[in-house]
Order: sequence, then structure tokens, then C-alpha cells
Amino acid sequence: MSHEAAGVPTTRNDEDRRDDVPQDSDDVQDVQQDEAGEAAGPEDAEQRPEARLARAVQVAEQALIEFEIAVETFRVEVENFSRLHHQKLGPMYARLDELDALIAEARAAKTGDPEDERKAREARAVVMPMPGVDELFHDWMDTDGLSPEAAAMLTEQPVRPPKRVRPSEEARRLYRELARKAHPDLAQDEVERQRRDEFIARVNAAYGRGDVELLKELVAEWEAGPVQPPAPLSESEELYARLEWLSRRKELLTVLAKELEDGAIGSMLRMAPDDPDQLLEDIAEQLLGEVSRREAELAEMAQQ
Repeated sequence: MSHEAAGVPTTRNDEDRRDDVPQDSDDVQDVQQDEAGEAAGPEDAEQRPEARLARAVQVAEQALIEFEIAVETFRVEVENFSRLHHQKLGPMYARLDELDALIAEARAAKTGDPEDERKAREARAVVMPMPGVDELFHDWMDTDGLSPEAAAMLTEQPVRPPKRVRPSEEARRLYRELARKAHPDLAQDEVERQRRDEFIARVNAAYGRGDVELLKELVAEWEAGPVQPPAPLSESEELYARLEWLSRRKELLTVLAKELEDGAIGSMLRMAPDDPDQLLEDIAEQLLGEVSRREAELAEMAQQ
């Protein structure tokens, strides 16, 4: 920090300084003590433990927010990829299972072999499984509870599924801007935290759908709302507790990020980090080829 920034005046030339020096030794000592106190005051204030803790809290808050933005961005991509994967490729997988069962049944009928009959029964069981909890509630629940699609159907609102795996660059920019400004972790009291929680939930929903226009409206809404004043320095105990909370929050987010990355969809996304939408198209093309080959095999068996 420069002297000017710290509030310490610049040094005058030697001649001026000699004219101002008191002749009495006691006066000299008093002046030196006064000058030392004035110069050290701002530095001492900056070195207060509370000030250092406050700076540490601010740094930790910003780091946590950036980490949450990254995790939420990846979570949206994973959930969008999962939904689009089910919508686009689900029928192809179902057709492949049906063809596998038909081929196995045709082979068993032709050979009469007990092993072929067992394989045919297993193949048919894949096509018509007993529904489990996951199947019954597929696409009705997500990491936030009831999915937007399910909520829309229950309230007779139009369903707005995501248009693509990764929201556009404009949507991502607007989302980051809103998250950094309105993040609940920046709240200093419970009322403000609740307001921010509700607002960020709307931001996350709009970002998940890639709704740029709604995100722009939310930017304008936040800018028109009350401005949160800078938080005053807290007591040491409160600052330590804040740092501990931020640390625990980051640990939870790290676990969530790990689960997302290690999941089946997260692993698929890592195969095409730059263009996950194209990955869906490539998989669809491969599945269509598999469907064609199995249909040809089944037709050939029927002719024999």
C-alpha cells in the first residue's frame, strides 16, 4: 500500500523539515509520538484480527459462489442430457429390446432347444419388466424434488422441456451474473436469505430451460429491487463460525460434484465436453444402425 493510499502525507524537503523541528527536547518527543500515532493508526486498523477475518470471509464467500456456479452449471447439463437422452433415444432402446426378444423367440421356436427357450424368456422379460419405483417416477423427480415437467402437468401449465443439453452462451452469461449478484450466501440476515433463495430458485429454473428472455427479465427485476448494503465487520467468533459454515458447504458441494461426475450421464458428458448435443445425435445414429441390422436379421429368419 502506498503512503498516499494509507493517508500518510508525502515527505517535504529537508529545509522545510528543519524549520519545523521544535527546539525543546520535550516538544520533540511529543511531536514524534503524535506523528507515530497518526501514521500507525490506519495500519493498526488494517492489522486487527477482525479485519483479517473479514477479508478471509469475503474471499471464502466469493470462492464458494464460483464453485456453486460451476456445480449448478454441470448439474443442469447432466439433468438436461438425461431428459433429452430419454426423449430422443428411449424409443430406439425400446425397439432394440423388442427386436432382441423377437429374434430370440424365433430362434427358440426353430430349434426347440431349452437353452434358446430360456434366452427367449429372458429377452422378453427385458421388454416387459415389472415396473419399479424408478420407472414409475421417471422424469417426475429430480435433484430439487418435483421436476418442472411434473409440476407443470399437475398445475395444468404447459410443459417446457429443455431445448438442448447445454444452455446458450447468453443464458450462461446471464445466469452467472445473477448468481453472483443475488446468491443467498451473500445475505446477512434470514429475511434477506429467504428472498434470495426464492429468487435464485427462479433463476435456476429459467437457466435449466435455457430461457434467455426470462433471465433478462430477472436481471432487470433484481436491479430494480433493494440494494444490499455492505456488511459491517462482525465479531471474531461470528467470523470464525462463518468460515466454518463456508467450509462445510464447500465439502457438501464437492460430494455432489463427485456424484455427478461419476454417474452414468456425467461419464457420457465427459466423452464430449465441447458438444454434448452432438453426442446425442451420434448415439442416435448408431442406434438406428443397430435397429436396421436387427430388423434385417429378423426378416431373414422369417424367410428360412
